[in-house]
Amino acid sequence: MRHAVSQSSSEFKASCGSHVVAKAGQSGASPEVECNFGACSTLGSRPTTMFLSNRALGFSKRYWLRRTLSSRASGVLSALNIPTNGEVNGVYDGQWRGSGKIMESVCPTTGEVLARVKTATPEETEVALQRTREAYASFRNLPAPRRGEILRQIRTALSDKREELGALVSLEMGKIKTEGIGEVQEFIDICDYAVGLSRMMNGRVVASERPGHSILEVPNPLGVVAVLSAFNFPVAVYGWNLALSLAAGNATIWKPSPTTPLCSIAVTSVIAEVLKKNDLPGAVAGLVTGGSDVGEALVNSHDVELVSFTGSERVGRLVGQAVASRFGKTILELGGNNASIVMPDADLSLAIPGVFFGSVGTAGQRCTSTRRLFLHRDIAAEFLEKLRKLYLSVEPGDPLVQDTLLGPMHNKAAVNVYDSTIDYLGSINAEVLCGGKKFDKAPFEAGNFVRPTIALPKSVNMKDKIWSTETFAPILNAAVFDDLEEAIEWNNAVPQGLSSSLWTRDIRNVGKWIGPSGSDTGIVNVNAGTSGAEIGASFGGNKSTGWGRESGGDAWKQYVRWSACTINFSDDAPLAQGVNFGISDDL
Repeated sequence: MRHAVSQSSSEFKASCGSHVVAKAGQSGASPEVECNFGACSTLGSRPTTMFLSNRALGFSKRYWLRRTLSSRASGVLSALNIPTNGEVNGVYDGQWRGSGKIMESVCPTTGEVLARVKTATPEETEVALQRTREAYASFRNLPAPRRGEILRQIRTALSDKREELGALVSLEMGKIKTEGIGEVQEFIDICDYAVGLSRMMNGRVVASERPGHSILEVPNPLGVVAVLSAFNFPVAVYGWNLALSLAAGNATIWKPSPTTPLCSIAVTSVIAEVLKKNDLPGAVAGLVTGGSDVGEALVNSHDVELVSFTGSERVGRLVGQAVASRFGKTILELGGNNASIVMPDADLSLAIPGVFFGSVGTAGQRCTSTRRLFLHRDIAAEFLEKLRKLYLSVEPGDPLVQDTLLGPMHNKAAVNVYDSTIDYLGSINAEVLCGGKKFDKAPFEAGNFVRPTIALPKSVNMKDKIWSTETFAPILNAAVFDDLEEAIEWNNAVPQGLSSSLWTRDIRNVGKWIGPSGSDTGIVNVNAGTSGAEIGASFGGNKSTGWGRESGGDAWKQYVRWSACTINFSDDAPLAQGVNFGISDDL
């Protein structure tokens, strides 16, 4: 569809249906201006080109951004069977319900309310927990390969809804389209992984020192797993936990972020249909939406064997203490203050895009986002100039449009964190190379759009809060070093320990970086950015990041209880270590 404005016309219509977009207001309007802002595009298509006068351009951008997202919101929600009118039930334990406080899901791009969700009351949370417990009692006896078959069906069901679920992630969380779909793909991938794992969750046979004895180490289902997930990965993190938990024979109850309830409702609906078709209780994969009171109920419950929490260090510390006080298990995925180190021999054609995505992707709201950049003095000026040009080239836009690279911050609180950090950079006289401001003019004033920022703090003291604190925003602080040992020391000097990356072509640097005197993070990359982990390896960090591990590798071993079983198949009963307790053989 193409709309043209005549220079002599006093008004024009740019219609999609019967909507009038704007009036030029006078004759002799400005020449045609091309605007690629996705006005009339349908879900999954490229933006439609409109031709508007300069005067009308600002209004029409704002109009079309809001109108397009609103119409898409209705389509996306309907495709996932989420009501577009009235209130949405936010509790599932085999039945959908919810009679607690109303929680609004707000679109971070436009500020519009997408839905009103009925959360769990304390009584409903307790009932859901009890039903999850009951579901576990039967599900644990299902043979592991059969559980793998259930996961295969969940994988297929998610794949069938991949585009719609990805669009919902973009709509509710604010991720750009490719990242929203990619997040759903992560859930699909971990289901693939867990299907195979269901036939490989092996114990082992241990040699016994006693004749006629064998020792087995046997994994069995653990119990109920509570997953408390964060807004920035409203689908994938639950997927990491659910897939391994179900493969292990556990039942899972999910408490999502209060700001992304629709993603959890949509995913739970897909999984519930699979469980229903297989005559399994829905509470095997239950859901309770709500605020901190719901989370506290799960954390403090003795009916929950394992709590997997993703969130801030402050709350994670409270969760860890509460669960430890009742001798429960935790997986904590907390803050990440991730650094990239660029050596003088690095391939800058790899390093610059890697740092760019690591720092700007998801508007800097990944746990693995690059927040600190350490550049060798020999290449620092060239690197910063090229990176700055990339930063200046990126424009915000509708996350549902294919070519958009920069979406919004998730909410106003996140924007406030950005603002306060920019203010602090000013107070310490840091040099801001680019960014440092919000996008607060049409069409972005209703959303949470900020400019990605590169700053050069004058101090390289890693104890300063600009370096030691995780800022969940697209702010990259850079410093210049002279040798790798200095850069590694800076990398390790902060409390967090999630992800890090080194850019080099020297194998000696690689050996030092991944060795005992190298990076102390849980993810240690070489010639790859800090962000964008695959599901095959375990995911998690060290130090105040929490020491938890999810996804691949040996992460599954946290979701089972282990038994050491000594079996005597002889006619004698010798004691270990040659102990003789003086019992007569005449008995």
